[in-house]
Amino acid sequence: MPALACCVDAAAVAPPGYAAFIAGDRSLPAVVPFASSTAASLNSNSTNWSPAHSSALYRIEGWGAPYFSVNESGNIAVRPYGTDTLAHQEIDLLKIVKKVSDPKSVGGLGLQFPLIVRVPDVLKNRLESLNSAFESAIQAQGYESHYQGVYPVKCNQDRFVVEDIVKFGSPFRFGLEAGSKPELLLAMSCLCKGNPEALLVCNGFKDAEYIFLALLARKLALNTVIVLEEEEEVNLVIEISKKLSVRPVIGVRAKLRTKHSGHFGSTSGEKGKFGLTTTQILRVVKKLQDSGMLDCLQLLHFHIGSQIPSTALLQAGVGEAAQIYSELVRLGAGMKVIDIGGGLGIDYDGSKSGNSDLSVSYGLQEYASAVVNAIRFVCDRKSIKHPIICSESGRAIVSHHSILIFEAISASAPTAMNPVDLSFILEGLSEDARADCRNLMQAAVSHESENCLVYADQLKQRCVDRFREGTLGIEQLAAVDGLCDLVSKMVDASEPISTYHVNLSIFTSIPDFWSIGQVFPIVPIHRLDERPDVRGVLSDLTCDSDGKIDKFIGGETSLPLHELEGNGSGGGANAGYYLGMFLGGAYQESLGGLHNLFGGPSVVSVSQSDGPHSFVVTRAVPGPSCGDVLRVMQHEPELMFNTLKHRAEEFCGQDHGEEGTYATLVSTIARSFHNMPYLVLASPCSLTAMNNNGFYYSSEEDYNAAVASGASEDEHWSYCYA
Repeated sequence: MPALACCVDAAAVAPPGYAAFIAGDRSLPAVVPFASSTAASLNSNSTNWSPAHSSALYRIEGWGAPYFSVNESGNIAVRPYGTDTLAHQEIDLLKIVKKVSDPKSVGGLGLQFPLIVRVPDVLKNRLESLNSAFESAIQAQGYESHYQGVYPVKCNQDRFVVEDIVKFGSPFRFGLEAGSKPELLLAMSCLCKGNPEALLVCNGFKDAEYIFLALLARKLALNTVIVLEEEEEVNLVIEISKKLSVRPVIGVRAKLRTKHSGHFGSTSGEKGKFGLTTTQILRVVKKLQDSGMLDCLQLLHFHIGSQIPSTALLQAGVGEAAQIYSELVRLGAGMKVIDIGGGLGIDYDGSKSGNSDLSVSYGLQEYASAVVNAIRFVCDRKSIKHPIICSESGRAIVSHHSILIFEAISASAPTAMNPVDLSFILEGLSEDARADCRNLMQAAVSHESENCLVYADQLKQRCVDRFREGTLGIEQLAAVDGLCDLVSKMVDASEPISTYHVNLSIFTSIPDFWSIGQVFPIVPIHRLDERPDVRGVLSDLTCDSDGKIDKFIGGETSLPLHELEGNGSGGGANAGYYLGMFLGGAYQESLGGLHNLFGGPSVVSVSQSDGPHSFVVTRAVPGPSCGDVLRVMQHEPELMFNTLKHRAEEFCGQDHGEEGTYATLVSTIARSFHNMPYLVLASPCSLTAMNNNGFYYSSEEDYNAAVASGASEDEHWSYCYA
């Protein structure tokens, strides 16, 4: 019992307050907090805190390099070209926030939080780095073919993300992978502007329509490969290709024995969800041979699982697949490509560990070298031609380029302890409860921490029972609660944890945290030249107990944070407190739901420029409005508005002499349909943007000016939702 022990042992007397109680003083002072090791660590640099201290505290160098750092102003900076970024090319995230959220009247965009900031330059650098790593490994090992990857669009199907990947990947023959019919249509359309040699890999379960579309893509001169996930699919491919007079290119997905034990390896191994066993592969070969189409079998695909933790496991899986590839060559298939699937991991916590789903023990170059070496070794031993190497690295490509920015709107500190009046507590208690109280005091004096908690629980339960019976008042119950909390805090020497309420829905914007416990780096994007004095957890806006973040990188259950300015109300010119979630560019947007009808964030794309702020906003899209999310759930905002307008007219209309009130109500209702569902704070960095399919009002004044432009209410409503 460290807290009580330090009080007692110092002078060999009872702790402050308890000695007074024994002597007859019936009141206890407020509890004195005891600093934890974490607090001591933070305090160690209290007189000379620097951005470097924050960088180390939040492990930014570990998970953020080479794209994120802390600048001299104490703000997170984006390095758009990775290690090649020059000092004047770094982009200050706080300046982006100001530009995006300031009202249009002062040169801003008036968008509302939460906000996704996309940096296409980072996306381009990831593609270049991946291709460079494979090219280097191929040259170093004398590999006699080339690498050309594909991006699995399921990771992030956003139109502009996919279009950027096709554009940036064109010099490398980089293609796309689809796992459903809408994804296939998306990929077909985007690749019409891509490199003609880029692969279009068709994965996932397929019906006749899916296969028809894939074969149509081949007729459209797209380099399409139909990968068989089930044995029966080969029959459809043979039948439909003959009807369309299209010579298909076919791949098979193999179920490997190699499997990693983490969460992301659950779809691999012999009992995995996807792929064919060796027996099924041989039957597919026989069917193709009988149909005179064995030469169409040109690709072998496999997937060990996402976030492959080590190159040892990677090489084992690739080596096993290369053996299957060589056997297919021996059987007469026209093999050309080995598709190693996804699995290229990223380091979410900066630990460089191979024993966690949150990290990997290798970099891009080590990954590429391991793949090339494993394939080359098997092919050279079997004396077969080196195949084209394809990978489906989605997470590693898109994670870094997207940053979720959200604001802390208030903070709830741990309950402050007031002096406890023991004489008042003892009044009206049963003899058993009085005994518990005396035993509690004696246990505290004797340093018996476990007994302290036992007696405190017993005392509290007896009082709760009497309160339920109606024989104990709420004032005495509160006093007992205060005493028990005081004892608990003195027994527990850990640092108090505050709850920071954030303008965000975890279910919408960070669904992987809620669903699978995926942890992402979360860091204040500014004030990193100040020592964070508080440890806190994050609580979102939803009416759900799961809507909180209480797990952070490094195994922490709280996050170092700064005191909110303006009493935590968001007021004042610079009172906003902004947090960033990093490495979330994969899956989060496509998996997010509409819990409590909170829609997605606003989105901006930012490119590096040589202007005074080092960036330019190239695209800005307000987040879905209340009307938008209601429409998704089959409601009709226009009819809802009319219903409420008529109701307002009935109860607050002109017949009651309240014309001004009626007009205000109707205007407010209309404005609410156009606003995003998130909270609007009285801060320049959080003014409302009223969504209009790309058009938005940056402020109430802009909205009212539009209303006053002369259009009728019906015309105005139609315009806003056109």
